[in-house]
Parts: sequence; structure tokens; C-alpha cells
Amino acid sequence: MNAVFSVANNLLLIRRLAFLLLFVSCGAAADSPTLPQNCVESCVTPYGAVLGMTSEGTKSFSNCQSSCVVFDPNQENSTYTGIKWQCVEFARRWLIRNRGLTFGDVDVAADIWSINAFTRLSDQSQVPVQTYTNGSNMQPKPGDLLIYAKEYLATGHAAVVLEVDPKKGRVRVAEQNFNNQKWYGHYARSIDLIHKNGHYWLLDAYLLGWKRAQ
Repeated sequence: MNAVFSVANNLLLIRRLAFLLLFVSCGAAADSPTLPQNCVESCVTPYGAVLGMTSEGTKSFSNCQSSCVVFDPNQENSTYTGIKWQCVEFARRWLIRNRGLTFGDVDVAADIWSINAFTRLSDQSQVPVQTYTNGSNMQPKPGDLLIYAKEYLATGHAAVVLEVDPKKGRVRVAEQNFNNQKWYGHYARSIDLIHKNGHYWLLDAYLLGWKRAQ
């Protein structure tokens, strides 16, 4: 009789464990959105792979290719950063981590060009943002956001300036979803910088200019 009772208990335990495993697996699937085909096929690098990391520790993740869009929001310290792994998400996450600033939702990256203020997370105050067009008499500096016109892929693009070296004629930037390739080091790529007749030009197609929090 005890043996029968023990077997029954074991069967009940097995059923409960099977149900628990099914529940957990279903919950995990619900939290992880199914990737569309253009986010798994013809990827430059796999979606979500780490492309690189800035010297202060902000990671850049692959978006597979420019046509990939996964409506999965990301957060940094409980603050919304944007849709994984778009260029706007990286720019906002970098500002949150390194400047304690953020900006409101935008339809596409090019819309950042029209933003006149960022929000300081510590007190929700508004921080004025200065706009410098490409060819301005004010050179870019680390922490500026490079903003590209909507003509680029109908969305524009955003990148963060990390280093500026006028003597070597270059600016190094960090970004997501530009070419989705592995970084060279602690930066995504270099852009040629020209200083002529008191004006600064970054030689990159579709670049409108740079935005700077005051």
C-alpha cells in the first residue's frame, strides 16, 4: 500500500513539474518577441549581438540590417531608451548613462534635429540644446549628437561624437544600426573633419550637423 502511495505521489510531482516547465517556457516566449524574417535573414551580424563598447561602457548592439524593426522597447535605469536596436535607442541610452539627460519620443532619427531641449533626469528640468549645421564655425565636440537628414533611408540617423582630433582631421563616433558591423575598438567609425575659412565640415553624406546640450 505504501509503495502504491509513493508511486502516486511521484506521478503527481512529475505532472506538477511538467506543468511548471510549460508555464515558464510559455512565459519566456511571451517576453521574447518573434523576430521578423528581415531580422534573421541576410544579417550583417546577428540581431542583438554586441558590436562594440565605448570606453566608459556603453554597448552597441546589432540590428541585423537597416530594414529590421522589432517593436521591443529597451530601458536604462528604468528610463525608456527606445526600440531595440535602433540608432535613436543608442543615442538616448548614451545620454542617460553619461549626461543624465534624455529626450522625448521621435518618429524617426531625423526628427531629433528639431528638438530644442533635453530633459535632465535628476529634476526633470529642461536643458537647452544648441544646433550647429555642418559647416558651422563651431567644431563638434565629445557628447554632441550627429543628426542625419531624413533622405537617408527615409529615417535619418543619429550618432554620438566620442573624440574630435582637428590635427588629424577626424571625428570618432559611436552608434547603432548604421552598418551593423563590429567596431574597430571603442568606437564605431571615423569621419573626416575639415577646417577651412573658419568653418568645420564633417565629410559624411546626409549629415545635417550636430546637437549640443548647454
